[in-house]
Amino acid sequence: MRENLNDLAAFLTVAREGSFTRAAAQLGVSQSALSQTIRALEERLGLRLFTRTTRSVAPTIAGERLLAMVGPRLEGIDADLAALSDLRDKPAGSIRITASEHAASSILVPKLAALLPDYPDIKVEISTDYRMVDIVEQRFDAGVRLGESIAKDMIALRIGPDVRMAVVGTPTYFATHPMPQKPQDLTGHDCINVRLPTHGGLLPWDFKKETQELNVRVEGTWTFNGFPQIVQAALAGLGLAFTLEEVVQPHIDAGRLVRVLEDWCDVFPGYHLYYPSRRQPSPAFSLVVDALRYQR
Repeated sequence: MRENLNDLAAFLTVAREGSFTRAAAQLGVSQSALSQTIRALEERLGLRLFTRTTRSVAPTIAGERLLAMVGPRLEGIDADLAALSDLRDKPAGSIRITASEHAASSILVPKLAALLPDYPDIKVEISTDYRMVDIVEQRFDAGVRLGESIAKDMIALRIGPDVRMAVVGTPTYFATHPMPQKPQDLTGHDCINVRLPTHGGLLPWDFKKETQELNVRVEGTWTFNGFPQIVQAALAGLGLAFTLEEVVQPHIDAGRLVRVLEDWCDVFPGYHLYYPSRRQPSPAFSLVVDALRYQR
């Protein structure tokens, strides 16, 4: 029996999102309309496809089997339809990228803002997140991360210059605390920590001077899950922050923050765009990649 493709697409979206609310938002329909679509599909098949609770939605055994059977086929159809953009006069399509807030604001938005006015049929969605996102599973076209540590089966493209970290605190903070002369001195300071979702634990502070490398676990009163909040806390005099030099340099120049341990902060590779090596780039995606490519 041939089922309506829209109903199957709705089923796949709910299964992958694990939420009728998020799936409805992604599909651009109301939650009640989506629920009705899924109920109609279940009635036609004579099977229950989802187990629903007040907190979650999960596929049943039948739902899992349907997902495994039709998911790859519909994705193939989507890819084939996207490939038809080759026949258009101008490239078109939607490009989804996951990146940190800093990468989005300092690189992605400025560079793509110069490209997109000439290509009105290209749409770009940027999702800011500090997690190490599985771009294939989450259906992103590409991701952005610092450094060159890219998962296998991924193509990595440099989109930004080398970067450097900085340890900073306010003049008021240093009025009552001695300036650290070496990383080990940080144990006597109130340091502002960051806990990134993927890592789970607190992010260590990495230092390097000549051939000596140190990985310091610092302690402090405050912990955040994002770097903008760390800078804000440092400016409020709540402790020492360890963040990108580029972000705090204006505050250093203005005298709002004082930098320490500069000789221990080494340069390392900056932002890279990464995407699956098996991906067949669409004209729209190729244009975005070329626009983001770092030019020394």
